[in-house]
Amino acid sequence: MRQKVIFKDLGLTDYLDTWQYQTQIHNQLKEEKKVTSYYFPQHTLIFCEHHAVFTLGRSGSPENLIVSPEELSLRKIQFYKINRGGDITYHGPGQIVGYPIFDLDFFFNDVHKYVRLLEESVIQTLKHFNITGYRENGFTGVWVKDNFTHEKRKICAIGIHLSRWVSLHGFAFNINTNLEHFNLIIPCGIKDKDRSVTSLEKELGEKQNMEDVKNILKNEMSSIFEFDLN
Repeated sequence: MRQKVIFKDLGLTDYLDTWQYQTQIHNQLKEEKKVTSYYFPQHTLIFCEHHAVFTLGRSGSPENLIVSPEELSLRKIQFYKINRGGDITYHGPGQIVGYPIFDLDFFFNDVHKYVRLLEESVIQTLKHFNITGYRENGFTGVWVKDNFTHEKRKICAIGIHLSRWVSLHGFAFNINTNLEHFNLIIPCGIKDKDRSVTSLEKELGEKQNMEDVKNILKNEMSSIFEFDLN
């Protein structure tokens, strides 16, 4: 049976407000599971963009933020330690941040599969722009490769949290993102000089229509996860 997923596009939002909002939905799903033997979960998929912010996952190292709090303040960039997996990353305007809040008991009980399908949704979206995305062994997220320099560039970061099989947090897909902000951190804690961060705009040489990319991405997610959007 295909699940029903409510889609919400919050536009440009404050990170803390959105974190609290998705946590509220997440907790509500968990509470319904506790008190009801049979229930129909209200799965939610949130898309948004954030004002400039760095977030550090629970397994991350604070040393991967390579600027001082004073400089962050001058640049008007926020910083939060949060409860997702992974290390440090950047969110900002021009980036599609996706928060699937799904009760995976109604999809599958497999964390590895869940992350792989998030990656596959982005890989299939990139195909619409004639870009080949791929998974890099040992690293979560989606990468593209320069066939001339062999540089490996990350275009989508993923960091999740699960509680009672209800998902929280998600992915950050760089579309028209200001990539200079990644120079203020060691993205995802990866220090390899042959790896960098990229965006759809950088790969294609021009700004992209965010709404077009969102529509493609949410349709690919619907197909890959086999759900219907409300």
